[in-house]
Amino acid sequence: MERIGFIGIGAMGRPMASNIAKAGYPLTVNDVVADATKPVVELGATAAGSVAEVAEASDIIFTMLPNSPEVEEVVLGPGGIAENGREGMIVVDTSTIYPESTDKVAAGLAEKGMGFVDAGVGRQQVHAERGELMFMVGATDESMARVRPLLEIMGNAIVHIGLPGQGIRMKLINNLLAAFTSEASAEAVAFALKLGLPFDKVYEVLTGTAARTGHLLITWPDKILKGDDTPGFSIALQNKDLNLALQLAESVGAPLDIGDAMKDAFASMMERGYGDKDFSATFAAACEAAGVPLPPPGAEKG
Repeated sequence: MERIGFIGIGAMGRPMASNIAKAGYPLTVNDVVADATKPVVELGATAAGSVAEVAEASDIIFTMLPNSPEVEEVVLGPGGIAENGREGMIVVDTSTIYPESTDKVAAGLAEKGMGFVDAGVGRQQVHAERGELMFMVGATDESMARVRPLLEIMGNAIVHIGLPGQGIRMKLINNLLAAFTSEASAEAVAFALKLGLPFDKVYEVLTGTAARTGHLLITWPDKILKGDDTPGFSIALQNKDLNLALQLAESVGAPLDIGDAMKDAFASMMERGYGDKDFSATFAAACEAAGVPLPPPGAEKG
């Protein structure tokens, strides 16, 4: 049985690592916040005091980290995985980072004879808890065969996009569209409320036509329409991912005519204190901007 390492036991990393531990794999975990590993250790994992310890104890290492600098430091920096790992090891990065960093990490590991997989995560914390994430994967066929059983423990939709680097690029496209549709839905419904239209009827129409989106059908009912804005996936993280996608689009000359508008909209939400709220709170932000109250829990049902 493969020995697994997991670095980054945060909001998403904790349930992901927990599901691996529950499946009975030998698991070594590490986080910059030492107490963060306790819930996974209670499930049978071993806590490591450093990245080097994880590398020495593992055959496949997962990383779930905030951004590009953290991933590069953990994998390629002093005391990191590349320095302390061995030939044949695979690193699976599930973080959302800039693709140039992904390519840099993949190349650095290849020089050491180590494999690399980028597995962008779709869906939210509640899905991570249930083992129902989507993974958008960049990997060689050989690496994919080794990591697929582990991804299937954490998710129920595994999409092998192509070679290393393709997974994160797909993830940024996914999150770009998610940002666009979230803001568009939020502004449209807030506009309807400003006109005095009944929310339950607005909701019925917009979820019954081609205007419907995953936000109207899933994200809002699961979170903000229950009065819950605690972050499963925060507006700050979506803002980060949006800007990564816009940076990537600019670098390849792909026009995104509504990109700047979305960038301004999310910057405004950050300035107004919505950064640490759930992604679904884009609707609350739009209601505030329109000067209308957020509908109470259950209002969509009439």
